[in-house]
Amino acid sequence: MNDNKAIPSWLPGLTWLLSYKRVWLRGDVLAGVTVAAYLIPQCMAYGELAGVEPVAGLWAILPPMIIYSLVGSSRQLSVGPESTTAVMTAAAIAPLVAANGSDYASLASLLAIIVGLACIIGYVARLGFLADLLSKPILIGYMAGVALIMIGGQLGKIGGIDLEANTVLGEIAEFFNRLPQIHLPTFTLAILVLGFLFLVQRRFPTSPAPLLAVLLATTAVTLLNLDEQGVAVIGEIPAGLPSFALPNVSLPEMQQLVASAIGIAIVGYSDNVLTGRAFASRNRYKIDANQELLALGASNLANGFMQGFPVSSSGSRTVIGDSLGSKTQVFSLVALIAIVCVLLFLRPILAQFPNAALGAIVIYAATKLIEISEFRRLWRFRKSEFVLAAIATLGVVMTDILVGVAVAVGLSVIDLFARLARPHDAVLGEVPGLPGFHDIEDWEGAKTIPGLILYRYDAPLCFANAENFKRRALSAIEAEKTTVEWFVLDTAAIVELDITAVDMLEELRHELASGGITFALTRVKQDLYAQLKRAHFLEKIGSDRIYLTLRTAIASFEDRERVKS
Repeated sequence: MNDNKAIPSWLPGLTWLLSYKRVWLRGDVLAGVTVAAYLIPQCMAYGELAGVEPVAGLWAILPPMIIYSLVGSSRQLSVGPESTTAVMTAAAIAPLVAANGSDYASLASLLAIIVGLACIIGYVARLGFLADLLSKPILIGYMAGVALIMIGGQLGKIGGIDLEANTVLGEIAEFFNRLPQIHLPTFTLAILVLGFLFLVQRRFPTSPAPLLAVLLATTAVTLLNLDEQGVAVIGEIPAGLPSFALPNVSLPEMQQLVASAIGIAIVGYSDNVLTGRAFASRNRYKIDANQELLALGASNLANGFMQGFPVSSSGSRTVIGDSLGSKTQVFSLVALIAIVCVLLFLRPILAQFPNAALGAIVIYAATKLIEISEFRRLWRFRKSEFVLAAIATLGVVMTDILVGVAVAVGLSVIDLFARLARPHDAVLGEVPGLPGFHDIEDWEGAKTIPGLILYRYDAPLCFANAENFKRRALSAIEAEKTTVEWFVLDTAAIVELDITAVDMLEELRHELASGGITFALTRVKQDLYAQLKRAHFLEKIGSDRIYLTLRTAIASFEDRERVKS
């Protein structure tokens, strides 16, 4: 225990390793081996998707597995090459290569370094809270859009043709226009691999379907000599492991990648936190959102110096590990050992792997990102959230993917402000046979106390909703059939306010006083009380008009009514 206290707080993984329980080993080993079998073809496909050599996809898994195991706060998250960051990498680098003929691999490594630095700066500035700006509807829509981009980008590969279009709709249209030019053996192999993946996944959800697809596709190429019939294969894979290398790029190229890197950092970090939180909640432990910035930043930084490209977390690999009993990041270290063995001893087998099968694996992975059930759930829950998801999807598909990131973040912020600016409110009344006071709109037969309005506003008060609050409060008074003598504001949901809201409250108090209506507050929290005191609003309302509970406010109103009568 004392040794663990000496471990720096930024190395939570090391704490788990030093307090490792033997009963966890079986689950971690089984999960690690299975995840390795899954990620080998998957990461090769993501390397291809990012625009680098497929083997670079395997190289890019090595530094993150080691670093995240020590620095990450999630015990089960699988960090490494991932579809979204791969697509965004290709989108950021391809224009520079086309315009300047730059070295693609160096640009990818530099992009990973800038992403890493952006995340580390975010960690130092404690910007972990920014992940909350991406609401679930936006992420659902955004991921669906990314999936469509992934699928569009693989159509040429599975058809054995070079598509010239550079947009999703353009790629789809060109693919169907050039159907007569499709290379039949390549297309047949891709369809068989895709069908195999869906079939195996449906019947045996925890099986390493992509690995089996790799083996079968490679065997088919070898036995049927498909490469001699025009089916493209990966080809010779460089021997050994990645080595340290500084990206060889110019300053202008570096400057052009900064905006893209920030977009990748935002999306990658959000994916890390959301996936990590989901599994932490399921297995009853917590993750540190700010620590995830450091872990992702360090992983990308190391990847950039080891000839890799930007990475994030993989939900599919994390799911597989969890289903097989992963308890700690030891499962990632087991997977790391398996991958190193593949790179050192099994390269000739991978060299015969057909590109069409890689494309099929990418398409298969993309379909997992389109959560139709979640779109349906949003539609049933609230139509506005479904619309947000649909707009996010269109924003990604119809524009550049980085513009889609901006659209997603912008929509999340707009949605947040819309809820803050137009929150729920309620006039409270008594319901026959039901204790307490409730929203009169929710209960048939609910009645207010004659002469008294108990009004609740379910949001903090600020410049965005101050006028909305005042208008709705006055509307509640006007809606009463009897003359209102007291207006009591229930502040249970008003945890704070700004100076604009304070001035608005004073305007409302003065306007009500002019009409002979007493203004009072109830259920005022200490923080709100302190803010009202600093703003000198309490002096104007009077301490005798602040009540601890609804009951005490009502009792005071009824006592004054009795005195008057």
